[in-house]
Amino acid sequence: MRVRLFLTFLTAALIAGSIGAATASAQDTAATVWLCKPGLASNPCTSSAKTTLLRPNGAKVAEPPKAQAKQPIDCFYVYPTVSQQMTANANLEITPAETGVALAQASRFSSKCRVYAPIYRQLTLAALFGQATGTVDREIGYNDVKAAWNEYLAKYNKGRGVVLIGHSQGTGVLTRLTAAEIDPKPAVRRKLVSALLIGGGVTVAAGKDVGGSFKTIPACRKSNQTACVVAYNTFAQQPPSDTRFGRTAKPGEEVLCVNPAGLRRGTTGKAQVLIPTSQLAFGGAPLAPTPWVAMNDLYRTKCLSAGGASWLQAKDIAGASDKRVRFGAPLGPTWGLHIVDVNIVLGNLLGLVDQQAAAWRKL
Repeated sequence: MRVRLFLTFLTAALIAGSIGAATASAQDTAATVWLCKPGLASNPCTSSAKTTLLRPNGAKVAEPPKAQAKQPIDCFYVYPTVSQQMTANANLEITPAETGVALAQASRFSSKCRVYAPIYRQLTLAALFGQATGTVDREIGYNDVKAAWNEYLAKYNKGRGVVLIGHSQGTGVLTRLTAAEIDPKPAVRRKLVSALLIGGGVTVAAGKDVGGSFKTIPACRKSNQTACVVAYNTFAQQPPSDTRFGRTAKPGEEVLCVNPAGLRRGTTGKAQVLIPTSQLAFGGAPLAPTPWVAMNDLYRTKCLSAGGASWLQAKDIAGASDKRVRFGAPLGPTWGLHIVDVNIVLGNLLGLVDQQAAAWRKL
């Protein structure tokens, strides 16, 4: 029997506490507050990577931990809309919302790179759903991230390659930052290993791999390609006409889709699902005794275009007897599988970053 399962960053995935709870606080100033940075006493981007592989017959197999080599590159991560504050813009507090999503989306990259992630005054969930107090300010959060990026370059980069990682609102912020601060600057662009700009609206000229959001930075089409972008929006079926993702009104452009499981256009690949056990909204006992669960041969992914939309199609390829959980769309068809954009192919993304980092170091 198949079980529908949701990863709910908007509800239960903020597993660590209730609205307004805080693990740390900061003054509401423009000074950078780091959610993740090497050397922090409390760093959600360096959590345990112990993993259980779930097999189709229900068997649970502990995956042997892999030795973590010295991270040769850096990652700069900007998280999606998670703030549970009731104001239109969040302040600079670090709450369980931010730590939870950083653990889910960014922590596994810590075996590949040193992860830097700033807190920013993002638009809150209350603002997203029209329930916030105060006036929305779309500039303040961007300015926080831009300041953090400049601080990272000035103090911490020291000539290292860097992978950008964003999701949803974080991707929107990073797309703007990349267009203004990286794409037109060759010296900075040379530092770019790749940009994983997921669940957003990165555009290219229709039928092309560049143009649109960026004039120079192209789509990643080879695993050893660097200074390129991976972008996609995940759906289980063709997105509806009123979807929030996968469509653009800009003439001559289309929303970019790069399949992490097969970079070349038209390529199909198997998704390597990797997700925190604690952030599966499933009643009863945990699905596994480890912090992470892996599932292979469950979904096949491919970039598709139809009806004016382009998206990453995640097809359920498991048989009827497969006992593993599936992802649903709790926010409705216009959102698709947005809330699992990262985790449904996280294993693929980690493998890709490995190859790109190796290629970058040879330049």
